[in-house]
Amino acid sequence: MKQRVWLIYLWFLLIPGLFSCDWSSPVGSGNKNELIVFHAGSLSNPFHEIAQSFEAENPGAKVLLEAAGSRECARKISELHKSCDIIATSDYTVIETLLIPKFTEWQIAFAGNELCIAFDKSSRMSGKISSENWFDVLLNDSVYFGRSDPEADPCGYRTVIMFELSEKYYKKEGLAERLKQKDREFIRPKEVDMIALLESHAIDYMFIYSSVAKQHQLEIIELPDEINLSNPAFKDFYASASIELSGKSRDEKIVQKGEPMLYGISILNNAPNRVLAERFLKYLLNPEKGMKILEQNGQHTYIDTASKYFKLFPKEIKILFQNEK
Repeated sequence: MKQRVWLIYLWFLLIPGLFSCDWSSPVGSGNKNELIVFHAGSLSNPFHEIAQSFEAENPGAKVLLEAAGSRECARKISELHKSCDIIATSDYTVIETLLIPKFTEWQIAFAGNELCIAFDKSSRMSGKISSENWFDVLLNDSVYFGRSDPEADPCGYRTVIMFELSEKYYKKEGLAERLKQKDREFIRPKEVDMIALLESHAIDYMFIYSSVAKQHQLEIIELPDEINLSNPAFKDFYASASIELSGKSRDEKIVQKGEPMLYGISILNNAPNRVLAERFLKYLLNPEKGMKILEQNGQHTYIDTASKYFKLFPKEIKILFQNEK
């Protein structure tokens, strides 16, 4: 009799749970239709818009965005073993050098950008700076500038590479080292961290991607194509400058050469929600959807139709690339 009473009691405990469960087919195959995306800080604005638009098109889906420097994003996966479905970096080589093949087997180059110098009208010497004399202004003792950490963020090592290229382009011996040594206290983990420094007038100028500067309505100095790392026509000149960075382990060293900017994206091998991840990637790469939002945010879009990883792409993604060929 006592056993029967307990069974009845247990049944009443279970009834609310049975009726409250969602027995419909899930959007994805992971945890409660959630998609985890680690992404470069420079993608924050467009990815926020893309996530909202994707969720509207896929009711029940929830995209969880986590921004950081691209190399930091990769370290969260390779060293901290954080759960993630998709990683999107401001340099495809971050995925190549830090995550392939252990954490993912492929990556897709999908966007480009360019380096610029951002400031506001209250910045010291803002009335005198130009694309011809920016280095003289930044080296002035009364002026302070910020840049991001090369070990955490591609914008950081691209800035150092740009310093090296500038020394050659402007024929100013020792320029790169002088720029690298100045204002080191204003180095931050990622380029968007410096916007607060600029807004508080702690710094006067910052090296940042053109798309981010435009999204935040900052004043900019455009740099020549020969040094802004945007133009494939100058790829050989870009490659003449390099920086040493840590590799897959902190003790390993790799040489990062200059090259035209290309962002990369991939789905992780152990993605908790692979079905939803593939759906999101397809949405992102659609010229009328995700790519259109990227363009509206000042990002150059790109489809790598000759990718060496094409055979490893998800089926639905292959179709998009075949349509571009």
